[in-house]
Amino acid sequence: MRGLRIAAWAVAVSAYVVIVLGAFDVGGARGWIPLALFPFVALAFLAPPTVGLLIALRQPRNEIAWIMLLGPLPILVTIPLAFVLSEGWTLQIDRANWPFLYAWPIAVAYVFPNGHLLSPRWRWVVGVAVTCWVGFLTVAMLDPEPFYGDDASVPNPLADNAVAGWIEDVGFSWIWVVFWLGILGSLFAGAFAIVRRLRRSTGIERLQTMWLAWAAALIPIGLLMCGASSWVLGDSVIDWVLFPFLLATQVAVAVSVGIAVARYRLYDIERIVNRTVVYAALTFVLLGAYAGITVGFGVVVGSGSAWVTAVATLAVALAFRPLRARIQDLVDRRYRRARYEGERRVRTFEDEVRDGRRAPEEIGAVVAEALGDPLAELLFWLPETEAYADASGEIVDLLTDARAQTEIHRDDARTALLLHDPALLERRDLLNGILGAAALSIEMARLRVEVRLQLAEVEASRTRIVEAGYEERRRLERDLHDGAQQRLVSLGVQLRRMQMTLPRGTEVLSPAFDGIVDEVGAAIRDLRQIASGVRPARLDDGLSAALRDLARSAPVPVHVDATGDRVAASVEAAAYFVACEALTNAVKHGSPSKVAVRAVRENGTLLVSISDDGVGGAVVRRGSGLAGLRDRVVAHGGTLEIVSPHGGGTRIEVTIPCES
Repeated sequence: MRGLRIAAWAVAVSAYVVIVLGAFDVGGARGWIPLALFPFVALAFLAPPTVGLLIALRQPRNEIAWIMLLGPLPILVTIPLAFVLSEGWTLQIDRANWPFLYAWPIAVAYVFPNGHLLSPRWRWVVGVAVTCWVGFLTVAMLDPEPFYGDDASVPNPLADNAVAGWIEDVGFSWIWVVFWLGILGSLFAGAFAIVRRLRRSTGIERLQTMWLAWAAALIPIGLLMCGASSWVLGDSVIDWVLFPFLLATQVAVAVSVGIAVARYRLYDIERIVNRTVVYAALTFVLLGAYAGITVGFGVVVGSGSAWVTAVATLAVALAFRPLRARIQDLVDRRYRRARYEGERRVRTFEDEVRDGRRAPEEIGAVVAEALGDPLAELLFWLPETEAYADASGEIVDLLTDARAQTEIHRDDARTALLLHDPALLERRDLLNGILGAAALSIEMARLRVEVRLQLAEVEASRTRIVEAGYEERRRLERDLHDGAQQRLVSLGVQLRRMQMTLPRGTEVLSPAFDGIVDEVGAAIRDLRQIASGVRPARLDDGLSAALRDLARSAPVPVHVDATGDRVAASVEAAAYFVACEALTNAVKHGSPSKVAVRAVRENGTLLVSISDDGVGGAVVRRGSGLAGLRDRVVAHGGTLEIVSPHGGGTRIEVTIPCES
């Protein structure tokens, strides 16, 4: 902990010195950092030790944390010397230690992400790299050569130094080239280590390595972009674009290492790499287009014309969006093949839904195919019941399911839940991309499932009402049969007994008694007719028996072809009354010579057909018997169709859903 405190103190003091002295130019030292670029310099110097300190506080034994914490200190420590040393020594230190900006990223690349080298043989690589870096620093500090450019007028403080002169006389200056090549080799070795780990690693370690690889790749990409920009836009880009970008890459490397070690949002790296490749390629293409237009129009209208710049800028602005979409498509097809193919499947499915060739509820199978997970299952959120249901509307219990669960949202509203292979959690880019592309179809399917469940509930409610009405009619029929009808029968019997016990000489009353008994009998027959209209007792033996009884009492020949299978009592009653009304309507209005009644059960549906050879012309009118038939059938969730051409008879076809 003592070393940690010392390192933290060194970082804090160095940061304070950099901020105060750099910002305010204390002591009147030369302004080597423009004020506009100071934030980039401060971030570049402070980001690595800050991230290293945060990692070290949580993981004191983490080698990467100590590399980042101590690696930038040589630069930070030498910065204040610019304010106390002569201008010559300041330039000499700048010339010697600038490569140390890249020393700590290379060191991190050797041991990232587990703190160990790729193999024991890499110790030789590290030894050679350290030797070259230290040797370069030593030779550069003793270099007696004059400064270049704007600093050529500043004398080198080592120009008359005996040691430097002896080195130059002996001919050791060639060592500088060797050390420089060694530093360059250590840079390539770090890149090779990252690529090697990227190919060998899997899962979390691969994602961690990708973060560092992405940040390291920004350096050559940035150099190429800035070089191209300088060639197209002028040398001012070097000072105000290249230098800040190189400093920003220091921050990017530090932040990437921090994210990778902390394992914070690791899966975002796939999306970030994708965007980096897209925009880097887009920048090169647009710069090339700008340069081509500028050169081409410059030949025609003359170089330096404002019209050339305006036309080139307009062309680049107009090409930005379509060109970006095209490059994005090419990058996705090449580097995110699984996601690209999955999203293509989803788009094809949406086109088929739009054309009416597929149902939105099939999106679950499409998502499973796009993810390459045959066991994936999509469940839809039902806000009313606060439960999940599958595509068929069945409520699903999630407590016993061991698959990974990913909630799906659209416009911050929960729409569905995907049950899938836990391995897909390591491919977040693929998972999020497919679910994002399918969000609209999932919402459509959810709404359809929700509406279907609501309609099913309405249908079930209507069925319960019909069943309740049917049971009430049965109760009324029993009450009429066992109550009023039996009392009338008893009254008739009592009247007959009274008639038989009349004394002699009262025979004149017999006709009166006969009339009363006949009225009672008529009342009984009317009551039976009413009870039969409520529900015929013959239905207790089934629909076939009731229809055959109906045929026997009809005034015209009736052929009955009815199944003996039993269905729900309410369905049998509805079919019977449909046949009764249709037969009555045919006899009354159609004058048929024969009628055929057919009732069969097919695929969970009772099919009833009543046909005659009458005059035809039957239509459904408001308040008519046929309208009542249709209402009765619709109440049971069925359909009624009438085929009745004039002069060709009538056929009534009825379908009623039934249950055993």
